[in-house]
Formats: sequence, structure tokens, C-alpha cells
Amino acid sequence: MAYPSQLGFQDAASPVMEELLHFHDHALMIVFLISTLVLYIIVAMVTTKLTNKFLLDSQEIEIIWTVLPAIILILIALPSLRILYLMDEVNDPHLTIKAVGHQWYWSYEYTDYEDLAFDSYMIPTQDLTPGQFRLLEADHRMVIPVESPIRVLVSAEDVLHSWAVPSLGVKMDAVPGRLNQTAFITSRPGVFYGQCSEICGANHSFMPIVVEAVPLQQFENWSSLMLEDA
Repeated sequence: MAYPSQLGFQDAASPVMEELLHFHDHALMIVFLISTLVLYIIVAMVTTKLTNKFLLDSQEIEIIWTVLPAIILILIALPSLRILYLMDEVNDPHLTIKAVGHQWYWSYEYTDYEDLAFDSYMIPTQDLTPGQFRLLEADHRMVIPVESPIRVLVSAEDVLHSWAVPSLGVKMDAVPGRLNQTAFITSRPGVFYGQCSEICGANHSFMPIVVEAVPLQQFENWSSLMLEDA
């Protein structure tokens, strides 16, 4: 969950998000070192009146400033490609959920159950109870078992939407007539918030996503109650 004046990312709640945070720190350190070197060179050139004639035409320095950037790009590209393939991997999911975007709410279908489907609307500000978050709470949460591979099939009924939960490292476009899929594993119990991340009309800001990760026994109890209510 984000908090006011936060500068970094939300705390990771999935292995993929932890990898993304590590890669961010890795790339940021490389950028910091490059920026420091460039700043030092600029200051040195501006403040000194001396000129080294060997720097004006040097085969060695041309080799260095050609090879060094190539090495830096490789150091960034290899971890990036590794995480890209990890995010695209779907390994034997324990549960499949279909998330369908509408103007302006989400509907969820637990495809491993016959009749478990519901709509998820934002709770209006005047109906919030103490402790609930404005514009982020939904009347029905997407409940999942913790530490289990979850596959989410994402689509839309009307216009483009995007199903995104930052703390899980998940963002997938919802396209009408097309079925996209993503997968994640929650590493700890908790409630994780997201929002539609594709401008989809007047009420784009009012279709939150709430994922609640609970122990398996609690998930089974919840699913039984939902099936009875249906």
C-alpha cells in the first residue's frame, strides 16, 4: 500500500516484484555512476585551463568510449531479459480467475468453480467505514490462497482497460475480444490494491482492484459462502 510522500515502490508481495525491485536498484546504481562520471568530466573541463594534446586525437580513448557503453548495456539487458521471461511464465496454476473490465467496474469468474462469479464496484466515499481507503475499496474483493500460483485471464467487454496491482508486480491490458493472461504468487497474506491503468472513460479513476490473499482454509470457507449466496 502506498503512503503519502512515498518516493520508492510499494513493498513487494510476490517473488516477481522482488526481482523487479532488485533490478531497479541495479539499474539505478549504474545510472548514478554514469551521472557522477559525466558531472566530474564537465566540472574538470570548465574549471581547468590546461589541454592535453593526446586527448584530442587518441585511438585508445575512442576504443574505451565505444566498448564501455556496450558492456554497460549488456549489464542492464541480461537481468532485464531474465525478469521479462519470468513475468511471462505460467507454471501449473492452482487456480484460474477471469477478470473482465467494464465501464466502470470489474467482474471476476472463478473458472475452477461452476457458479462462482461476481461484480466488484468501488465503494462510494459516503459509504466508507473507518480504516477503508477512498477510491481504492471495492464491495467484493478478489480472494486468493496465499503461496499458490494464480493465473488471471484478463479481458474487457467494452473499451480498453488494464488490470494492475503494483505490489504484486502485475499489469495486463484488458482488450475487448482478446484473452490475455498473467500469473503471480503471493508470498504473504494481506490486502493489495490496484487500479485500472488504461484511460477508459469518464469514471476511469473509479474502478479499483482489491486482491486479498488468505490461507487456503480461509479461501475454501470464503468460496463455500460465495457459492451458497449465489
